[in-house]
Amino acid sequence: MSDAYYHASGSLKLKGGEDGVKKKKKKSKKDKEKLASAVSKTDSGAGSGAGSGSEKSPATYQYRQKTAAELKFEETQRKRQEAKVEKVATKSHKERVAEFNSYLENLSEHYDIPKVGPG
Repeated sequence: MSDAYYHASGSLKLKGGEDGVKKKKKKSKKDKEKLASAVSKTDSGAGSGAGSGSEKSPATYQYRQKTAAELKFEETQRKRQEAKVEKVATKSHKERVAEFNSYLENLSEHYDIPKVGPG
């Protein structure tokens, strides 16, 4: 009776072995310590320089300015979006349903057999 209710437990075993799935290597503490020491060295090295405050450290990031083409693209997208909203907003739900129904009435029936020839 217990054989009737047997089910396999565990994960699904696929053909091909372990080739497909590989776990990522975990970062060790040594790597983190090396990074921290490298950052501290660059900070201390930049402070002991000639003392010009106008130079920016490599840790500060500048925001990328958009190009003219990107700005034009965004403006075009915004105008298209506005036109689409205006088009949808002009009709009420009742008008849209009526228009859709008239469209469906004009469609040919897909299951009708078209008449071909004189007979």
